[in-house]
Formats: sequence, structure tokens, C-alpha cells
Amino acid sequence: MKLECHNLDCGYGKKIVVSGVELTIQPGSINTILGANGCGKSTLLKTIGRLLKPSAGTVLLDGENINVMFRNGTLARRLAILTQKHETPNELTVEELVSLGRYPYCRNRLSFTLRDREAVERAIAMTSLEELRHREIGTLSGGECQRARLAMSLAQEPELLLLDEPTTFLDVCCQFEMLELVKQLNRERKMTVIMVLHDLNLAAAYSGNLIMMKSGRIVCSGKPEEVLTSQVLRDVFSIESEILRLPDGRIFCAATGSTRQK
Repeated sequence: MKLECHNLDCGYGKKIVVSGVELTIQPGSINTILGANGCGKSTLLKTIGRLLKPSAGTVLLDGENINVMFRNGTLARRLAILTQKHETPNELTVEELVSLGRYPYCRNRLSFTLRDREAVERAIAMTSLEELRHREIGTLSGGECQRARLAMSLAQEPELLLLDEPTTFLDVCCQFEMLELVKQLNRERKMTVIMVLHDLNLAAAYSGNLIMMKSGRIVCSGKPEEVLTSQVLRDVFSIESEILRLPDGRIFCAATGSTRQK
């Protein structure tokens, strides 16, 4: 699924947060949006996911405007978004929450099909939630709840997966496990992924393309070694850094100090 943004402005009401975005996401790629707090990362992601309506410009999926097309539930079968904050009913069990991911397929029928049940089971298994499937959401830890919400998104069987800070609430080991799962989905299902992350090194390790934002605009995009340079990090994050290349070829960023005046 190819995604394009053309001259995109978006925000909240009359307040424009992101402006003039030109962006192309290639099918089957993993992309991460980076930038300082408040730069518009989540706003851009929500607009791509049609949670926000653009103030100007267009978002295209395979050449079709998402705010004109897909009004019959088709978009929800092709795109899933995991937002940073989401009100989830505490009384739902994990299995019930994951099953909600099949709603776009069940609008015109009263019961689950075998395919629906199999999709829910796969999503639960891929996120290692088998032992928690009968637990209520209100009894879960933050990390367990995050996995359950990801499983709900996976049950949609989307072609495009949008993740807003998916490693929030997760310990270091679980962060790697979560992103390994994302990488697996991309590899096995050819799923296109757009994430928002704060950790530069996780982004470099798990993304083929990085999108750097500052003050509501895209500063640059490209491969990790092209985007993560000392100059870019100085301009975007106001930090001094050393950029290292690990033995396996990955880029590693070591922050060495702030450039902000005291």
C-alpha cells in the first residue's frame, strides 16, 4: 500500500500544527517519525489515520483520497492505528478487546466466521497474550494493556499499520520484543508500518526510513545513516552527539550534551 501526503496542513480547530508536508511512503516499508516534543509527530500520524481531518492538502492511499473514499468500512480493513492514548473499557477481557478488531468485517452480519476467530487467535498468539486472554483490561499492567491494544489492531489484518509510541509503558526487553514483532509483521505480511518513536537507536535499528520533523515540518527523510547525523540532531534536538557504526552495520547515536544556552 503506497501512501502519499501532498501539501498537507493539519492541526486542531484553527490551530495549524503541521504544515506543507510532502511525503511518500513506499509499500512494504518500515518508517519512523522522529522529532522533539510538540513538533507534530502524533498530529501527522493521526491525520494519516483519518482521526484528524486535514486543514489543507491530501492524504492518498494507492492514489485515492482517504477523506473522500472508503466510507463503507473499507479503510478500516486496510489501515489500523494504535494511538498513544486510548480509553479502553476496563471490564472487557483481553479476548473481547482483540475481537473488536474484527468489527470492520462484521458490520452486515451478527456472528463471527471461522476467519474472524482465526484472526483473533493469531493476533493473541503473536502478542503472547494466551495466558491473559480471560483477564479484564483493568487488571493489566501498562505494558500488557499496550500489547492487548496492538493485538486488536493486528486482528484487523491491515495493510498499513500506524503506531504512535508503541513502546510506551514497556520495559527495555519488551520494547525490543514489540519492535521485533513489528519487523516480523512487515517481513511476513508485507505490512507497511509508520511509527512514532522517541528512541533514536530503536528507530535506527528497526526502520528502513526515518522522517525527521521540527516545528511542524519535515526536515529530512531517508535511510538511518542519512538522517541521523550530528548536524541534524543538533538542529532538531539541540544536542551534541557522536554517531557510531556498530559491527553489524547499524547506526548508534550517543548524545554527549545539550546545545541550549543555560
